[in-house]
Amino acid sequence: MTVRGRSLRVAVRGGIPGRSPLLLCNGMGAGLELLQPFVDALDPRREVVRFDMPGIGGSPAPVVPYHLWTLAPLLSGLLDQLGYQQADVLGMSWGGGLAQQFAVRCPSRVRRLVLVATSPGALMVPGHPRALLRMLTPRRHRGHGYAPGIAGELYGGSVRDNHLLGRGLLHATTRPLTTRGYYYQLLATAGWTSLPVLPLVRQPTLILAGDDDPIIPTVNARILHRLIPRSELTIYHGGHLDLVTQAGHLARLVEAFLGAETPSANGTGA
Repeated sequence: MTVRGRSLRVAVRGGIPGRSPLLLCNGMGAGLELLQPFVDALDPRREVVRFDMPGIGGSPAPVVPYHLWTLAPLLSGLLDQLGYQQADVLGMSWGGGLAQQFAVRCPSRVRRLVLVATSPGALMVPGHPRALLRMLTPRRHRGHGYAPGIAGELYGGSVRDNHLLGRGLLHATTRPLTTRGYYYQLLATAGWTSLPVLPLVRQPTLILAGDDDPIIPTVNARILHRLIPRSELTIYHGGHLDLVTQAGHLARLVEAFLGAETPSANGTGA
């Protein structure tokens, strides 16, 4: 699809008509296939929309750089073209920043918000230095001999005990990405932070964070929870990619939240 002048590869899983779809915003360098286990674990009646960022997966490489500040209209235009007035939005890792920005800039388009393994951006508590250095290159998405050796150190959780799982996630289920697409996506977060505007997030929000995430320490989830008025926080035992590796467990939490009539205000789970 061409949305606001950008070509995007989009996937839609059909569901019950008239119900808000779930719009998924993926992490750094990952194509929409990465979240397939999570999509499969959701209620099959729930409509799900996924897309690849420019230069990632099946979306053509962007001509010029972009920034998170400017991407909310892109998501709004995507919903317009698909015929949706409103959606539930789930953002994982880098996609969590995009989801936060969209919720603030276009509040009427977001019914409920789910933030997974993410942070408030530049003003976050940083992860492990080695993990952050690994994120500066797309190599983990390419070299089959490289990903297994660094997967546990980078993603934590169940991937620590099964390094080949990291390789399978990063290669078998995703399409090649362009170097330009990866670095444009990385640069899109330069100087971006949601910290000053988090009190303006009025949507009911579920925050999910792993207790073994080398990239995003759990303290960042607690900061999000403290500043987002109608939020609830669940710390799960796992790492950065557990939305995929432990999809069944986290999908149940997400389904319960999206289907709840009145989400708890400032509740904390474990």
